Amino acid sequence: MLFNSKRVSLRKMSIDDIELYHSWRNNMEVMISTNPSLDVYSLEETKSFVENVILGSSSSKSYIIHHKRSEKAIGITSLINIDLKNRNAECIIDIGDKEYWGHGYGKEALKLLLDYAFLELNLHRVSLRVFSFNEKAISLYQKIGFQQEGVSRQALFRNGQWHDIVHMGLLQSEYN
Repeated sequence: MLFNSKRVSLRKMSIDDIELYHSWRNNMEVMISTNPSLDVYSLEETKSFVENVILGSSSSKSYIIHHKRSEKAIGITSLINIDLKNRNAECIIDIGDKEYWGHGYGKEALKLLLDYAFLELNLHRVSLRVFSFNEKAISLYQKIGFQQEGVSRQALFRNGQWHDIVHMGLLQSEYN
């Protein structure tokens, strides 16, 4: 399945993406603002995670984000914990290639994922979690229409300090 916008496209993640995903998953500069554990993983651990959790789950869908002009894979976005009965899912996005940070590619990719979630899967609600210090991501999510629904206070210890995890949600009726 392929989704396209002006500058990015989404392609379903496959076994062939393991090494690239592994490089992003072990880059602390990339993961510091999205991964609560900040562990370093062996290639075998990443392979097992991709095969069993990402590709082997019936309740998740993961897509590699491609920059259309260069045809380069620049990140990953996913719907996880998909609950079709209650029409809910959680979304995740990581721009793994730092060269593409701050240029709006994440916004385009997330909008493609939300188009799929709301218009194709007919989900009622999509949620996400974001670290309180990731102000750029919070601002992006608010521009798209996500609303803060709650806070897990001091749930993340990063760089010698406690930080909140902000819970945000977007309803199908609120999405344009």
